[in-house]
Amino acid sequence: MNMKRIAVTGAAGFVGSHIVDELSALGHEVIAIDCLLPAAHTRRPSYLHADVEYYFGDITQPGALNDALAGVDAVCHQASMVGLGVNFDDVEAYVHHNDYGTAALLRALHQQSFGGRVVLASSMVVYGEGRYRCAEHGVVQPGPRLLRDLDSGNFEPPCPHCAVSLVPETVPEDAPLDPRNVYAATKLHQEYLCRAYAREHEGCTLTALRYHNVYGPRMPRDTPYAGVASIFRSLLERGEAPRVFEDGGQRRDFVHVRDVAHANVLALTNPKPFDGVANVASGMPKTVGEMAAALAVAFQKLNDDSRNLTPLVVGGYRLGDVRHVFASHERAIAELGFRAAIDFETGMREFATAELR
Repeated sequence: MNMKRIAVTGAAGFVGSHIVDELSALGHEVIAIDCLLPAAHTRRPSYLHADVEYYFGDITQPGALNDALAGVDAVCHQASMVGLGVNFDDVEAYVHHNDYGTAALLRALHQQSFGGRVVLASSMVVYGEGRYRCAEHGVVQPGPRLLRDLDSGNFEPPCPHCAVSLVPETVPEDAPLDPRNVYAATKLHQEYLCRAYAREHEGCTLTALRYHNVYGPRMPRDTPYAGVASIFRSLLERGEAPRVFEDGGQRRDFVHVRDVAHANVLALTNPKPFDGVANVASGMPKTVGEMAAALAVAFQKLNDDSRNLTPLVVGGYRLGDVRHVFASHERAIAELGFRAAIDFETGMREFATAELR
């Protein structure tokens, strides 16, 4: 394998730090960039590498990336505000960090005449609702879930043509894109910005990796910007049972962070670059209720905790959320050689006692 000089943004964060781990272990020269956003970091993380060159600064500030990007062969863009956030008051922060941050990165690459690989952390949220099939009308795209249905406990989206129940299916990369919250809109815009850069710069390729529900060590604790797995784990540590919205039947694909990091490393270092989008998922969807139960059982067993921490199904909902979305992962297998290696049960056992940030 040819050793490369690779810049990683968001390098101190949840996914980014695991990418740095693997790239460094393989002998690549890693340029690690992070602003240590207070919403994600209360202090400098303990897991940073002594032999990695770190640049701590806001990529949206003029000139912040000039030195860091000099001579890089590839860029792995992980820096992003994630999650649904608190409410629409977060819109400016999401657009600033995700959209403007990406624009600033691409402008700095343009000034360096960069023509190598760009690997982007995208997300399954760009699909909105997942893929559904109606017995009569075939594959359909349901509209936004209605408040009156959610308030009455009708969480399954109906067929937009005949209103009958739909069957959820795996989502391929060519599914219609329908971002349904601010975070989702910014992730799709990141894809479009990076694609525009790749088209206009000779030799540049873009691999946009649409992560599904990532979990594992170094997730931030006790924050609305973390994923549902982190929220449940934080509740368990406080001695509280996980509180599952809706009826717990929402289906997702939970994929371990080290698997996600490995997908990025493959996209960065495979002999042949992959120019396109790919889902990054385990291929084994679970319901949110199943995840909460597996995590609670593992947490109690490994911590010898006798409290009643059985997950509570509390109903309710989050307006920007969707019902079912889980991935087809065949393209990642074919184009990247990526298969998730950490199964759900093993991952949940590790996560039950893993260090959170």
